[in-house]
Amino acid sequence: MNPPPTHIGRKMVKIGALSNATLMFNLLEGTYTCKQLAEQTGLHYGTVLNYASALYKIGACHICGWEEDARGRRTVRVYQLGFGKDMKKPIMTSKEKSQRYRTKQLNKKMLFMMA
Repeated sequence: MNPPPTHIGRKMVKIGALSNATLMFNLLEGTYTCKQLAEQTGLHYGTVLNYASALYKIGACHICGWEEDARGRRTVRVYQLGFGKDMKKPIMTSKEKSQRYRTKQLNKKMLFMMA
């Protein structure tokens, strides 16, 4: 049986395999967060998160840094493919927490004064 005319002379590549290959290529190329990898590969964020955690569990990648989330907390992991030690999560000192709280309160006060 002959293949349909649209596939003559073309190699069949599954989208899943292509996306996985792009994900691995990007991890080999540099350091990315799961959000950045999802944007570059076209995969859903949850899918990339599952792949990254599976790679992390077997020791194929490590955490090479931490980035801030929308609230300013350093909770976003930056992954790099290969062996290495994980970077420890930076901890805010009490002084930094107090300063951040005071700044937030001052901004709220200024906002109410303007309204």
